[in-house]
Amino acid sequence: QVRLAESGGGLVQTGGSLRLSCAASGRTFSYYAVGWFRQAPGKDREFVASISWRGTSTYYADSVKGRFTISRDNAKNTVYLQMNSLTPEDTAVYYCACAAQPRAGVGTSEYNYWGQGTQVTVSS
Repeated sequence: QVRLAESGGGLVQTGGSLRLSCAASGRTFSYYAVGWFRQAPGKDREFVASISWRGTSTYYADSVKGRFTISRDNAKNTVYLQMNSLTPEDTAVYYCACAAQPRAGVGTSEYNYWGQGTQVTVSS
C-alpha cells in the first residue's frame, strides 16, 4: 500500500514558478514509477510527466516539455515537479500517482495509487 500527499500548489502570476512535492508512505515506493497528472475544470485528467523508479528515465507531455522538470529523492520518499514559465493554461488540480512497476507511461490506468491533488492557479 502506498499513500501519496501533494503539496506546493498555490496562486502564481504568468511567467512564475512553483515546485510541487509528492510525499509517499510505504517502503516499496522507491521501486515504483511516479507520474504527475492534472485536471482543469470541465476537462479530462491529463498526463504531465513521469519518472522511473531510479529516476534515470523521465517523460513529459509536449505541453510542458522544456518548462517542467520531474525528479525524485527516494531517500526522502518524495517526487517533485518543478514548474517554470507558467501560463494560465497550466491552471488545474495537480495529482501525483504511483504505478506498481518500475516504469510507467501516460495512461491513468497504469497507476495504482493517487493523491488527493493540489490546486495550481496561474493568473494572467
